[in-house]
Amino acid sequence: MVEDNPLDDLFQALADPTRRAMLGRLARGPLSVGELAAPLAMSLAAASKHIRMLERAGLVQREVQGRTHLCRLDARPLHAGMEWLRHYERFWNARLDQLEAVLREQDAAARNATTRRTGVARTRGGRRGR
Repeated sequence: MVEDNPLDDLFQALADPTRRAMLGRLARGPLSVGELAAPLAMSLAAASKHIRMLERAGLVQREVQGRTHLCRLDARPLHAGMEWLRHYERFWNARLDQLEAVLREQDAAARNATTRRTGVARTRGGRRGR
C-alpha cells in the first residue's frame, strides 16, 4: 500500500506553473475560484482541479460562502519543503567549498609555474612586476 507523503504532495503541487501562479496571487490575499481562474484563461472546473491539488498539499484552505468558494494561502507546509531542501543546500555548499579550494590551489600552482618559467610575476591587476 502506498502511503500519502506530505512532501510528495507538496512538491507535486509546486511542480505545476499554474499552481505556483495561483499561490503567488493568493499570497496577496484570499481570492475566489473565479478570481484565480480569470487571469489564467481556464475554466472553473480546471481551476478547481488545481486548487484541489493545492488543498491536498495543505497550501490552500477553501471556505464556502454561499455559492462562492474563497481560497486562502496556508504557507505552513512550505516549511517542511524548505527543511528538506536545506539538507541538500548544506551538501552542495560543502561540495562547492571543496571545489573552490581545489581551484585556488590550481590557480596558485599555475601562477608559480609561470613565475618560475618566465621570472615575471603577475600582480592582481594583470600588470607584470619584477
